[in-house]
Amino acid sequence: MADADDVRRLALALPEVVEIDSEGFDFRVANKGFVWSYPERLPGKPRVIRTDVAVLYVGDEAEKQALLLGEPDLFFTTPGYDGFPLVMLRLPRVDAARLTELVTDAWRMRAPDELAALLDGPDPAPPGQA
Repeated sequence: MADADDVRRLALALPEVVEIDSEGFDFRVANKGFVWSYPERLPGKPRVIRTDVAVLYVGDEAEKQALLLGEPDLFFTTPGYDGFPLVMLRLPRVDAARLTELVTDAWRMRAPDELAALLDGPDPAPPGQA
């Protein structure tokens, strides 16, 4: 079971990550968001920042659909995210190893190649597990 503090620890362990000041959490690399707290919008109600749900960059529609269909207990989406390579992750339902993989993959897809290569090598350790 993960929470916002786990996301923060993992994201900040990655190279050149910037945390954007927000009501929840919001992390970027090379000015590109890769994980942030979910800004839930319900009709007729003000936006609520959900720190129990992370929005993750997943690269493309195929990966998005694979996650949504393959692990519906962890991932969901809303119509506002149609056409965007983003999924929402229910943090209380994900374990530490899976969260590490997801945050690292999201960072890697948004980081410039030369920066992402810092994690590549013979046997790269995930952040916080070196």
